[in-house]
Amino acid sequence: MSAILDWLSAHPIVTLVLIYVFLVYIYNKVFKVRRLPILKEILIYFLILIGAFLLTTFQVFMQLPIVPSLSIAVLLMLMVRIRYFVEARQSRKS
Repeated sequence: MSAILDWLSAHPIVTLVLIYVFLVYIYNKVFKVRRLPILKEILIYFLILIGAFLLTTFQVFMQLPIVPSLSIAVLLMLMVRIRYFVEARQSRKS
């Protein structure tokens, strides 16, 4: 785990992009219920970028495991989506 955190600290731009992508995915799958007007969408994604920058500073300077934590959250969300897909497919067959 230490090697991953060291690599992420050495590459802050990659860390920022990873955190931003994870946060956008989590926002879209959990919190977004309907389409918003374009200016509100831009504002939300800009605020997510500011939050990603803040989390990147925590990751790089304080060595907190932000990227591994977000990757586990995204992995769990993908597992739930796969489970729903399999259940829907089985209910269609019967």
